[in-house]
Amino acid sequence: MMRSLVWRMVALLGLSAAAITCAPAFGTSALPESVVMVPKKSGLFTTELETTVFRPDGAGPFPVAVINHGKANGDPRFQRRYRPLVAVLFFLARGYAVVVPMRQGFSKSSGSYIGGGCNVESNGSEQARGVVAVLDYVTAQPWADKTRIVVVGQSHGGWTTLAFGTLAYPGVKGLIDFAGGLKHEQCVGWQQGLIGAAGNYGKETRTPSLWFYGDNDSYFPPFTWKGMHDSYVAAGASARLVAFGNFGGDSHTMFGAADGAPIWQPEVIKFLREIGMPDEPRAEFAHYAVDTAPPPSGFAAIDAVDRVPDSSEASLHGYRVFLSKPSPRAFAASARGGWGSGWGGDDSQGRALANCARKASAGGCRIYAVDGNVVWDAEP
Repeated sequence: MMRSLVWRMVALLGLSAAAITCAPAFGTSALPESVVMVPKKSGLFTTELETTVFRPDGAGPFPVAVINHGKANGDPRFQRRYRPLVAVLFFLARGYAVVVPMRQGFSKSSGSYIGGGCNVESNGSEQARGVVAVLDYVTAQPWADKTRIVVVGQSHGGWTTLAFGTLAYPGVKGLIDFAGGLKHEQCVGWQQGLIGAAGNYGKETRTPSLWFYGDNDSYFPPFTWKGMHDSYVAAGASARLVAFGNFGGDSHTMFGAADGAPIWQPEVIKFLREIGMPDEPRAEFAHYAVDTAPPPSGFAAIDAVDRVPDSSEASLHGYRVFLSKPSPRAFAASARGGWGSGWGGDDSQGRALANCARKASAGGCRIYAVDGNVVWDAEP
């Protein structure tokens, strides 16, 4: 397959992870990716927001999908640039320009993260101002269709998306929330705070929304997100909830996991159709369409450590570490010797292959396992 050939070439050439950041983990072409610094003005001060733009071939104007990132543990400045490739390719194949901003204080964006203490409603509203700044920039570009916009967010980015909905930004047709919220265990009654804030957002929002939450979410238990949804809808907002049950070891990771695509993509397609946004892949952008994960091969059970192609002590230890990690995760190996893994964040398969390429002097790296399945084929 083309994706196998692409990554074998990466391994043979010994490319570093930095050298392949603009190539998807699979697919037939490099991503049309650029990074711009978008100004965000606040009074006398201006900060710059590191923003990744994925723009399809052609002049446009293209409908726009904004994807808002979550918040990792630790200093937001050390959080790397968000590249949710499965979702990016999903929208690119349908002719969307995809815009992924890093909010103030995150990654290479300037300024400091404004947390708002225990006031989660204020926190979301502050984050939403960054989305406004980015859309003001985007909608001024000739390639953007400012009348057709959808805003998406995961975790803290989902909460940002719900807060942004209160602003009635022109041209925004829909909001998509993946496990949105903000976990503040140090704050008394933080879960009730989320429920109440969601109700306040709902009072001011008339843009339809689609919500995804799972039962085994390590951040937000069902009573929290059900309460948030009930409060939001009772206040007058429109929100369809997809409660998809358990997912892997933590349903909070569903959006970023390869195995999560069959859950969210059909629902998002339906939602896009309902709100009058493009929902079908377009022939001229077929080179962006990909399978979200290789199918299980039946080569071995996921926990059969002795079947890993590189049987060195380091490789087997690395595979055991891989098994201990939650999805999204991927493990790559070479039958000639070499292995690599990647987990969390975006493009775990690409990172696993790049890590393997650095160790495999003879080349031959391929994906061995993704999430909970072995996908290795002994006869590629």
